[in-house]
Amino acid sequence: MPTPALRAIGLMSGTSLDGVDAAWIETDGERITHFGPTVMLRYEEDLRADLRRLLDLAPALTADDPFLKQVEERLTRDHAIAVSMVGRSADVIGFHGQTILHAPEAHRTWQIGDAALLAHIARIPVVHDFRSADVAAGGQGAPFAPLFHAAMAAALPKPLLVVNIGGVANITWLGPSGEIIACDTGPGNGPLDDLAQKHLAQPYDKDGALAASGRVDEARLATLLAHPYFARPAPKSLDRLTFSSLIAQAIDGLTPADAAATLAAFSATAIVRAPVPAPPLRVLVAGGGRHNKHLMNLLAEQFPVPVQPVEAAGWNGDALEAQCFAYLAVRSLRGLPLSLPSTTGVPEPLTGGRLQRVVL
Repeated sequence: MPTPALRAIGLMSGTSLDGVDAAWIETDGERITHFGPTVMLRYEEDLRADLRRLLDLAPALTADDPFLKQVEERLTRDHAIAVSMVGRSADVIGFHGQTILHAPEAHRTWQIGDAALLAHIARIPVVHDFRSADVAAGGQGAPFAPLFHAAMAAALPKPLLVVNIGGVANITWLGPSGEIIACDTGPGNGPLDDLAQKHLAQPYDKDGALAASGRVDEARLATLLAHPYFARPAPKSLDRLTFSSLIAQAIDGLTPADAAATLAAFSATAIVRAPVPAPPLRVLVAGGGRHNKHLMNLLAEQFPVPVQPVEAAGWNGDALEAQCFAYLAVRSLRGLPLSLPSTTGVPEPLTGGRLQRVVL
């Protein structure tokens, strides 16, 4: 008897800290049978600033820190608003939360968000804490979208490379015989966003205009790309601030335009050099970075195959990660793997996530 499909709402607040995406899908945890509404709720600037502050404070914070707890409550209430904006009922919510620290070498990954509060407000069970089991088992805890990418790309020619450019960039390589390989490639939009906020008083460099107006400092780019991370094989993962001190040194003294150009080249080159077994036939780009014309041009110049936003394959690039965590929530309920040895380095395919039931 076939497994019945469940209605799921996925929630994702990424490393760009701009807001929460919500998406409704219907799935049995293997195939996606229907796609429904998607919404994006932008954070108010004070919440975004406080989340950015938490990234710097996180290594020294305890889970009961008063500042953290009040930010977590505001974050969770915004997620509840996003659920209501979807406008459809669901059997389960996939709640990723906000990553404030990712240190897999220390067997630690930390996503904040109050699942009990969200389940209570939404009156829907919540699957949360997706990454902890992976990290506890010796995995990298990221990236977590590859199995979803594989389901989405089931009918597409392989090898295929799916690139997600958020605050951090990551890739999923899908092989012709069902192989799935993934890793974080390096910084995505994060350092560029920080630069735009500092010098343009804007949340990001729209269309990559600042970066496109500058010149790459090739010597400093080479210094950035010499970081030991890039010599490591996949799977591997990063914290949003892994390269912060190195980047600060590398762009010191550069004009804002030249700094942006150098950082954009850093992100793009790291993606192109990602350790994959064979060149792809096509590159599909998801995440906010696909809206950055300069970044997309850099990728198109360096890849010898078509580089396209995921919309070229009929996917919704703005909602993809939210859809992913709806899908993973159903997989968690069914006890199916969320990560593989080839995607996060776990010893064997591993399920994860914790279920928070509704308590009235």
